[in-house]
Amino acid sequence: MLALDTNAGNGIAFLVSAGIVFEIVAYSCSSPQTTEINIRKRESTLMKWVHIGQLQSVGFIAAAAILDKKRRVPILVGGISAMIITEGLYVYAKQAGLNSQGPETEEY
Repeated sequence: MLALDTNAGNGIAFLVSAGIVFEIVAYSCSSPQTTEINIRKRESTLMKWVHIGQLQSVGFIAAAAILDKKRRVPILVGGISAMIITEGLYVYAKQAGLNSQGPETEEY
């Protein structure tokens, strides 16, 4: 008789939680590449929208963790991991763009 793996859904829950953070932040703002290229034009609003996306993510991750107590830990670990990575990508893109002498792609 094969034993059932009671943790089989944890990997899926982790990926779904991380994926929702990336989806929400992408929904709220541009990509890190666009950020780097056009930070001089978008600096005043871009990070505001990254942080709004992060707040939305907190709400969805918290709701998922409340609704699925059995998979609460992987939901929280996946979501928090994705939020940290996302914040790091945008902070790095902003700094790289400010330090870059390359051309921007937007003109007003």
